[in-house]
Amino acid sequence: MVAPLSLGIDIGGTFTDLVILDPSDGRAVIWKESTTPDDPSRGAMLGLERLLEKGGIAPASIGRVVHATTLFTNALIERKGAATGLLTTAGFADVLEIGRERKYELYDLFLEMPKPLVPRPWRREAIERLAPNGKVETPLDTKAMLHEVEFLAQQGITSLAICFLHAYANPAHEQLAAELIARHFPGMSVTLSSDIAPEIREYPRCVTAVANAYVRPIAETYLDNLETALKKAGVPGGLFLMLSNGGLTHVAEAKRAPVQLLESGPAAGALAGAWFGRHAGLDRVLAFDMGGTTAKLALVDDGEPLVGWGFEAARTKRFLRGSGLPIQIATVELIEIGAGGGSIARRSELGTLHVGPESAGAEPGPVCYARGGKEPTVTDSDLSLGYLNADFFLGGAMRIDQAKAEQALGQLSATMGLDALRGAFGIHDVVNENMAGAARVAIAERGRVPQDYALLATGGAAPVHAWHVARKLGVKHVVCPPGAGAGSTIGMLMAPARIDRVASFNMPLIGTDLALATDIFARLEADGVKLIQETGAEMGLARIRRLADMRYIGQGFEITVTLPQSLDQQNILAAFESAYRGLFGRTPPGAAAQFVALRVSVVAPMPGAGGKLRLDKPGGSHAALKGYREVFFADSGERVPTPVYDRYALEVGTDIMGPAVFEENESTFVVGPGARISLLPEGSILAEYVA
Repeated sequence: MVAPLSLGIDIGGTFTDLVILDPSDGRAVIWKESTTPDDPSRGAMLGLERLLEKGGIAPASIGRVVHATTLFTNALIERKGAATGLLTTAGFADVLEIGRERKYELYDLFLEMPKPLVPRPWRREAIERLAPNGKVETPLDTKAMLHEVEFLAQQGITSLAICFLHAYANPAHEQLAAELIARHFPGMSVTLSSDIAPEIREYPRCVTAVANAYVRPIAETYLDNLETALKKAGVPGGLFLMLSNGGLTHVAEAKRAPVQLLESGPAAGALAGAWFGRHAGLDRVLAFDMGGTTAKLALVDDGEPLVGWGFEAARTKRFLRGSGLPIQIATVELIEIGAGGGSIARRSELGTLHVGPESAGAEPGPVCYARGGKEPTVTDSDLSLGYLNADFFLGGAMRIDQAKAEQALGQLSATMGLDALRGAFGIHDVVNENMAGAARVAIAERGRVPQDYALLATGGAAPVHAWHVARKLGVKHVVCPPGAGAGSTIGMLMAPARIDRVASFNMPLIGTDLALATDIFARLEADGVKLIQETGAEMGLARIRRLADMRYIGQGFEITVTLPQSLDQQNILAAFESAYRGLFGRTPPGAAAQFVALRVSVVAPMPGAGGKLRLDKPGGSHAALKGYREVFFADSGERVPTPVYDRYALEVGTDIMGPAVFEENESTFVVGPGARISLLPEGSILAEYVA
């Protein structure tokens, strides 16, 4: 390889994926390492050492490092963040407790609501008040405020969130408080809601600021240690972090606002789906990413994943909207649709089969890992059904025990009166049905139909399940790209730099001086461009988009509209009505529209981001057909001899009828009967349902 190379590191719940990419010719070298939960960076560094050895690469040739991690998300879920306090306006200390006063399950009398990240004694009030337009009604009592912070410091608080009422309209009080705290308590980390989420709606703004404060000390320590470890390993390249919005930022911005990284890994999977889809000539893709812990879906329209402006973290009920912490940041619209390969199968209280959400993770892992796991998982069932090869797991680098998996499956199946084979397929089918059902609802909510899309599978487990999920959705085309098992990491290496900025603008469309909006856009754009420039992105190719959150006056929720170049009221109204009709089918006649917020997205390609991908064929030239294996398919109701192919040996022009299994080091693509299978010029396998 020729310098400078790019290194991607994605630390997941079960595996840590590492990819080194040569952007000059697209050559990529991939390695999967078991995640080390006690210290995730340890597994990453061990994997890097083995990856460099595998590729014969000198660490000094790596010019940049791109990273995504679940560490900060896990800190929220497990409540293992920093000791965090909240400073808020007098009378509003219980905003975190009250929430939205909505029940996500209407008839549950014992509803478990998200537990606040800050306990009641550490939520302190400041004497100050702003009007909704930002006018000061009560000046900040600085002496009383510092007294409250002194109390928090004595309690051992190391990180503080400041969220004053209506600070989105006027950040002066928050900024003054931060200046005084920095002077009197220099060791305390401070997060301002007006910096992190300057939008209306007190509860999500407060939660977002608190979540950032909660993980910020962890992020600073972790990223400092990672930079040190990379330098120690001889890697000179700068460190960039994957954001939830599908873009990259530099490490300083990631330390300032780590809440932007909560969905970094899954967002990279969506980017990979979009990138591979474009190169396969597909504009509309369901990017399906399934790893060891979760399965997620992202809709890709016109070659770009959909981006939303908020999501929920750390849900108490994994698939129920409203049961988590609302985070107001730009994020790729990710739909959590199911369990992962390590998700545990159990008999429910009703005697039915239940899968997840608990995962065996990396330790002890599925039963077949022989590391002490006792309860069967999705991976164990896939192995038992013949979808996976015990002698070629991770390309043969990791030995797994099929007998242990089948013993555990047999014990579980017996409790439900099933033989081990039916029990194993039951687990596989329940997971697929759950994913298809959740995907169907989520796609319909966005005004789409599944049949308009191709399903593209990334992640270690997605290629095993993609064909059966597609059949349940009625999707005819399934694509498995090269290196699918490390798809998220590949997506990171192709990602641009991106920054999203927002400002509240609660004004009616008609009668508002749009020069005010123009001034706000100019300020947001200047801030975004400055941050993007600091990443070293190619500013000559930068794209700037202006958007607005809009609704009809009287509505409680808004939609985000891409604005035309010309900011006049008729053009803006036409854009809003077009977007509204696309979602809801009609517009209410005579209703007046209003702005809620203005947004700017700045995107620019990164030097070293690859425009192509090429995986070397291990072991030189050989026949594509490796042999046959007994594989269970529901269509036949029994195990059938199924051809097994070496993914790396396939040639363009391949024409195979299903069923078939395609093996590569990081994943296995399983295709059922009724499929015509071909290899696309860019290396993806396309399976089309023709029966």
